[in-house]
Amino acid sequence: MRAVIVAAAVAFVLSLLGTPLLAKALHRLKAGQPIRDELALKSNEGKRGTPGMGGLAFILATVVAYMAGHFALLGLPEAQMGQVSPTVTGLVLLGVFVFCGAIGFIDDYMKVAGKSSAGLSAKGKLLGQLLVGTIFGIIAMYYPSSNGETVGSTKISFVKDISWLDITKIGAVVLFVLMVMFMSNAVNLADGMDGLATGASVLVAGAYAIIGYWQYQHWCADTTGYAANPDAYCYSVRDPLEVAMIAAAISAACLGFLWSNTSPAKIFMGDAGALGLGGLMAAFAMATRTSILLLIIAFLFAMSLMSVVIQVISFRTTGKRVFRMSPIHYHFELGGWTEVNIVVRFWIVAASGVAIGLGLFYGDFLQNMP
Repeated sequence: MRAVIVAAAVAFVLSLLGTPLLAKALHRLKAGQPIRDELALKSNEGKRGTPGMGGLAFILATVVAYMAGHFALLGLPEAQMGQVSPTVTGLVLLGVFVFCGAIGFIDDYMKVAGKSSAGLSAKGKLLGQLLVGTIFGIIAMYYPSSNGETVGSTKISFVKDISWLDITKIGAVVLFVLMVMFMSNAVNLADGMDGLATGASVLVAGAYAIIGYWQYQHWCADTTGYAANPDAYCYSVRDPLEVAMIAAAISAACLGFLWSNTSPAKIFMGDAGALGLGGLMAAFAMATRTSILLLIIAFLFAMSLMSVVIQVISFRTTGKRVFRMSPIHYHFELGGWTEVNIVVRFWIVAASGVAIGLGLFYGDFLQNMP
């Protein structure tokens, strides 16, 4: 537990203090986020010139916090369980986070350099996500630990692996790629109002910190704990403490970032932050064997993406729009809601999804307790 707390504390402090410094530096470089002129929305008023690329602050804070968490493990029983040195799980989680963030950074930089809202093309982003998902999906599936456990699973999972839904290693890599693409774009679409995506990310990452630590406390690989009892219910996952540590760190880092990102925002996370967060959420779901549950825990983000999909399909097939504008938060703004009302209410929606997801996860544990 000490490592998780240290990682969260370090991430929060670095993000809280580092974000304003990054905002000032980007202001000096005149790296303002371009605003699309065709989006004549009240929520966009006064935001021209606000710097983007803020995701760099919480990405860096999380990576540093991860290293600090491992230092905190020295001398603890976890050291004898191989948890002190960075693991393949940590490599996969942070790798997806950083490299999806790098794709977003390229997009942000192209927008700033070109002084327009047209950055990296949609095909370019998807290709980058495909590459990142494939590389780290292969690492997750083909590099087992000493006990044979891999980061990912060949089975589709809900609150745990569904034993009869085996899709093979290749299928698991393909599924992970699709999850990375889905979640990266979902978070990116939700990032349209001050603090909306950041606050929801605090909640989603916090949920995975709880899930990861719970799995660590009931880990099949821990022969001195619950698994020492053959009748105990345990989780066949790899390095759950790594998941808890990184999830706690990014949740805290986003909370620190929210101080500067809440309305009126002094800095935006940009695609660097949004794509990185989405990819990391997909990696959390893979590592904790909760792939389908992710759609509930991250319901707000899934709702944002699906609102765009529904809008596009409806317009192309019937010529009519379901929403006034998509993503769905703009629908409510055009309906008269203020930006702050939308953000707070959408945080409530996000919290509800997280609560239901955690309830389903814990309910399965209670059902299977001896």
